[in-house]
Amino acid sequence: MTVAPVHPHPPYTLKEYLEFEETSPIKHEFHNGEILAMSGASPEHALITANTIAALHSKLRNTDCRVYSSDLKIAVGLQPEVQYPDASIICGPPVVHPADLKNRLVINPRVIVEVLSPTTEAYDRGEKFRQYRTLESLEEYILISQTAPQVETFVRHADRTWIIAETFSGLDARARLRSIQVELSLADIFAGITFPPPAANMPNDFTEK
Repeated sequence: MTVAPVHPHPPYTLKEYLEFEETSPIKHEFHNGEILAMSGASPEHALITANTIAALHSKLRNTDCRVYSSDLKIAVGLQPEVQYPDASIICGPPVVHPADLKNRLVINPRVIVEVLSPTTEAYDRGEKFRQYRTLESLEEYILISQTAPQVETFVRHADRTWIIAETFSGLDARARLRSIQVELSLADIFAGITFPPPAANMPNDFTEK
């Protein structure tokens, strides 16, 4: 997740952002010429992300696809915007943005995974997804809840339109990722996570007399 710009400044160039990021002890995203610091994640968010990456790594072991952590920068658009997805999958060699001479920005993820946070869920579903949809390579977008055992998948059709493919709920479920032909157990994704108990049924104030 991101916070306010690092400090007031005329719009930065991509080159300036990359030079700044190379020497910074923390990660920053790049939006509309602004360098935005990323805040830390909750323990639940971090564990779900780690579980998901581990599960994907196991499933993709004998394929030409690789799963990458949130340390990998994704360049979106011609400007470009720069995002750090919670996880991304690239099939075949990574393709680097032509403006990046040090091979730090890739532009060809097939799958992007975001673990939802209460403060960023609207952004992940809205503006961030809009940005990701401009990636020619992207075929599937995965949203994972951290408040309930639920995984949502969004898939791009051949005509370039997007649909909500499926919602998988419950620890007994298996999430199907169509673009890479794998299934992930929600029990694996949410291993070690304790969810709050369901709300108790409210008493009925209206009784027959």
